Amino acid sequence: MNESLELAQQALDAANEAKFIANNMWILVATVLVFIMHLGFAALEAGFVQKKNVVNILFKNIMIVCIGLLTYYLIGFNLMYPGTNEGGFFAFSGFGLTLPEGGLTSGYADYTYWTDFIFQAMFAATCCTIVSGAVAERVKLVPFLIFCSLFVTISYPITGFWKWGSGWLDARGFYDFAGSTIVHSVGGWGALAAIILLGPRKGKFSAKGIHPIPGHSMPLATLGVFLLWFGWFGFNGGSVLSADPGLVSKVFVTTSLAAAAGAIGAFILSLIMFKTYDLSMVLNGVLGGLVGITASADGVSVPAAIMIGFIAGVLIPVSVTAFDKMKLDDPVGATSVHLVCGIWGTLAVAIFGDYGDGVGTLMSQLIGIAAIGAFTFTLAFLVFFILKKTVGIRVDIEEETIGLDIREHQLSAYN
Repeated sequence: MNESLELAQQALDAANEAKFIANNMWILVATVLVFIMHLGFAALEAGFVQKKNVVNILFKNIMIVCIGLLTYYLIGFNLMYPGTNEGGFFAFSGFGLTLPEGGLTSGYADYTYWTDFIFQAMFAATCCTIVSGAVAERVKLVPFLIFCSLFVTISYPITGFWKWGSGWLDARGFYDFAGSTIVHSVGGWGALAAIILLGPRKGKFSAKGIHPIPGHSMPLATLGVFLLWFGWFGFNGGSVLSADPGLVSKVFVTTSLAAAAGAIGAFILSLIMFKTYDLSMVLNGVLGGLVGITASADGVSVPAAIMIGFIAGVLIPVSVTAFDKMKLDDPVGATSVHLVCGIWGTLAVAIFGDYGDGVGTLMSQLIGIAAIGAFTFTLAFLVFFILKKTVGIRVDIEEETIGLDIREHQLSAYN
């Protein structure tokens, strides 16, 4: 009898170990996929800017990843996941990473402590990349990097703690599966604050109306969108936080169908509005669909995912046009994709998801959107305002005309 119990326990231990290894490996694979999204952002932004500013945008993208990883290691991770003050507004458990007792990381949830950190660190860097595209072609490099350091170190982790770190929004029932608000809208609010203070590019708006400034490489932008779509399988699929076969598979399906529906929505409405087949709108429609489904990819039906993505795609040309009318210049459409579609996706949780009673869930979502938006926008605006009044945030007219590549980097992207 004892021998049978011992064999059963050994079998159970072996099964748990296999499950742990599978979960840990999947989160690491997802981490790699999210990392590849930074290549997608770099390619997309490079394609959407003029060729005289390509080196500058690529420089910012590589620096954002490096700054994001280091600052999230130093402060951000323990600010976002302090392990204390559940239901609270703020907590901090110390600088750097803490090696678990005995040096062993196995047994940390369903994956290791190190896996948890590196997966979350990739998300942290993403929110600042969103700002990069919105301020492209006229922002000073060093002030922007200072902003990114503070944004990833302080702003993103605090609002992330409110939900994912078991803070006060989590206690109120706010839901955001993989970050429609916590990652994408946070980046979008930061971008909005920045472009308000920065002003539009030279020649974008005049008394005669709006003058489009087309990007120099639509093939590069298209490559970027496909890379982002590819990486989103890790962004959403990894947010299951296990290798659960059914749920990961479902998230892959809802994510992809929402992206496809977003492209169709943007295609149809942009054709009606502009009487042309606008590739840039379709590309952003794909991204809008991805951002929209990110809050609820685990908990909505397939038809609902398609509807969420389609509506997000429809919002793209409407939003881009609205921002242009307000003379807010965003070269890559980051505010439309990440802010507007992030808000929509977060509200869609209450409309299409099965996360509780409809009215109560909707109120929780609205409170979360408003609180995170107000905090992020205010902090980002304050940081950019201080930088504007001290070191300045905008290049001079001559530098903007010649291009940031030559003046700031003494290098051209193309011979």
